[in-house]
Amino acid sequence: MTEVLVVKNLYKKYGEHVALDGVSFSIEENGVVGLLGLNGAGKSTTMNIITGYLSQTSGDVFVGGHNTQSDAIEAKKLIGYLPEQLAFYNDMRIGEYLDFVCDIKGLTRDRKERKELIERTCGMVGIGGMKKRLIRNLSKGYRQRVGFAQALINDPRVLILDEPTVGLDPSQVLDIRKLISDMGRDRIVIISSHILSEVQTMADRIIVLNRGHLVADGSEDVLKEALGSNSHIAIRVQGDAAQVRAVLASTERIDSIIELPSREQGTCEFSLENRSGADIRADVFRALAAADLPLLFTYGREFSLEDAFLQIISESNKEVGA
Repeated sequence: MTEVLVVKNLYKKYGEHVALDGVSFSIEENGVVGLLGLNGAGKSTTMNIITGYLSQTSGDVFVGGHNTQSDAIEAKKLIGYLPEQLAFYNDMRIGEYLDFVCDIKGLTRDRKERKELIERTCGMVGIGGMKKRLIRNLSKGYRQRVGFAQALINDPRVLILDEPTVGLDPSQVLDIRKLISDMGRDRIVIISSHILSEVQTMADRIIVLNRGHLVADGSEDVLKEALGSNSHIAIRVQGDAAQVRAVLASTERIDSIIELPSREQGTCEFSLENRSGADIRADVFRALAAADLPLLFTYGREFSLEDAFLQIISESNKEVGA
């Protein structure tokens, strides 16, 4: 399968500051891709280079086989972009604004075709029948939908969304989340957000940047497996808590033992961790069995995207001595 988006050895320098240092990835399938990183990690720089808003110091970006530098016009025809702060002409009506966007993007000048295009796009983002509303009178949620409409109106193969849910109320967030998931069915959607739970809900794949380097790339399950989601478990054991703790303390690969409130008479519960990421379940079972302490229940602590993200960043910083 041919890659729709290829980012190859991207390097960007602002004066003496290196914002991107050899970032490479490719995306070939439709779906939602989360782009994560701390402030200053290089997320916005990467998105701005892909859209052609910024030029890279070196490296290449290809969209649908078109180089965004040497074949910029054809590449940009395949891209839709919703920045974090989208500037509107507030005195325009929604329909007028989208008609203006069609002019900018060089879309059809046939009035009937353009009217149908605007109508279809408004319907996709839930603002059908609102084309005569003034933009200045719209709520934040509906302004965001107009932003989606301008990004979608050229039916892009690659849709880039920078913090698309910032400032929205919970109801609006749910609507926008569904809208993004629907968009990912027939195009590539790249979403950057500081709200990791949002990315966790929508993204099929996650790319993590740190200090200008790509430090992780894969599905949420792949990242969790690579980071050892079975290295942190909780257990319920029948027996005296002090005796159980002593047995666990003598088990070589357990680095952390925290007693939890007991929820069953005659039992004790502990949270256990191996900080190197090793799976400790079998070790725990054997140690307790040898001490004749019945292991009643073992369950993994829910390993969230936030856990994975923070662990990835921590390991990356260790490697560079930060």
